[in-house]
Amino acid sequence: MMDHSRAPVLEALQEFRRRGDVVYGPPGHKQGRGADPRVVDVVGAGVFASDVLSLNGLDDRRQSQGVLEQAQELMADAVNADTTFFSTCGSSLSVKTAMISVAGPGEKLLVSRNAHKSVVAGLIISGIRPVWVHPHFDPDWQLAHPPEPVDVEQALRANPDAKGMLLISPTDWGSCADIAGVAEVCHRYDVPLIVDEAWGAHLPFHSGLPAWGMNAGADLVVTSVHKMGGAIEQSSVFHLRGDRVDPAVLKDREDLLGTTSSSSLIYATLDGWRRHMVERGEELLGAALARAGRIRTALAEVPGLRLMDADVIGPGGAAELDPLHLTVDVRGLGISGYQAAEWLRATCQVDIGSADSCHLGAQLTHADDDATEKRLVDALRRLVDEHDSIERPPPVELPEPRALELETAMLPRDAFFGRTEQVPAEQAAGRIAAEMASPYPPGVPVFTPGEVITADTIDYLTSGVRAGMLVPDVADPSLKTIRVVAT
Repeated sequence: MMDHSRAPVLEALQEFRRRGDVVYGPPGHKQGRGADPRVVDVVGAGVFASDVLSLNGLDDRRQSQGVLEQAQELMADAVNADTTFFSTCGSSLSVKTAMISVAGPGEKLLVSRNAHKSVVAGLIISGIRPVWVHPHFDPDWQLAHPPEPVDVEQALRANPDAKGMLLISPTDWGSCADIAGVAEVCHRYDVPLIVDEAWGAHLPFHSGLPAWGMNAGADLVVTSVHKMGGAIEQSSVFHLRGDRVDPAVLKDREDLLGTTSSSSLIYATLDGWRRHMVERGEELLGAALARAGRIRTALAEVPGLRLMDADVIGPGGAAELDPLHLTVDVRGLGISGYQAAEWLRATCQVDIGSADSCHLGAQLTHADDDATEKRLVDALRRLVDEHDSIERPPPVELPEPRALELETAMLPRDAFFGRTEQVPAEQAAGRIAAEMASPYPPGVPVFTPGEVITADTIDYLTSGVRAGMLVPDVADPSLKTIRVVAT
């Protein structure tokens, strides 16, 4: 029985500060003594005092103290994993590590096509050959639900040499996959299942939430604790179970990509969050679920807004829905999600997590309270009351359900690093993309390097930009031109 009242990284940091060590190495601010007082006034002295290199009394996985190892073992025990690794740079780094632990250059990996741009970046860097498994596009809600077990089985049958499957669950909008069903299919074909569960840090800690990947049979789960948990930005972990992925290989790949100057702030907050959830997670998340229920009831009575609920659960839809994700369709107000989000920020000082041409996405966590609950409901009611003051948006050419299933003509790496040219958007249809175009948030690419661009994708993106869509990863964010593979 492990002692979850312990927080080894926090304890080591506390001891470092108690001793009053003077460090003659990084970080150069020397625990805040050299920090600009104007910066300290904003971020706080404690941030600098706790910014300690692992070598300076904590741990960097080569020290005999084993501080980090102890914290990781406690985290693994808390979430029913065999092995856990802490990571920095968010799950953008963790998911790349997971991918290159399963497949190598030129090898095939099944990938859910609603993957975040960080997954595509992993394909580009690694030279892995993606076999896209397309999600189920919901024409009513204009969003994608995860692939189903039958989709994965068809892909594995057609690609018996694939090394594994990468599944995204939950999505940015709270739609969850049948992880157990997909895991059963993968294991029948003797390949590992990676779950990009960036939005699922809270799932292990309350029985009323959707299935947690480790409990549903996944082999490797990547989680962004900074999204739905209580650790600071860039806090990420990967959890491993079973023998389909070698933990030594995973650690080696993480060392390849990870920083050698890991942040004690990230590790300490990961450590403390695990302790908090083990001790009080059921209680805190239970309160959050009750709060989400009240907000859903209140918003159901607001005309012009439609809240995604259990109606989307079923064949071709979601297997489960995370009730802490509030996905609100604002099309009934005659405005776009982009406009609604900008209006809420400017008028009500309410910042929404996700927005697209149709929706707003607000995520609740255990940190919300009565005041934030009221603030959100009041702001959305005010949006409805005052939406006539918002200029009508230009139309967005929303794609048909299958219009975004593009042909892959080249490896993402070859298209990205090969000879390219910038062409007018109206001339890009039929050309092979050499860049990603990812409306952000949520950051799912409309086309990726190596895919054949279609007129539908051009119409969607260019009309979206006119309506307020942000596409920050293309060379020309105005999308008047697009980078393609040179002929």
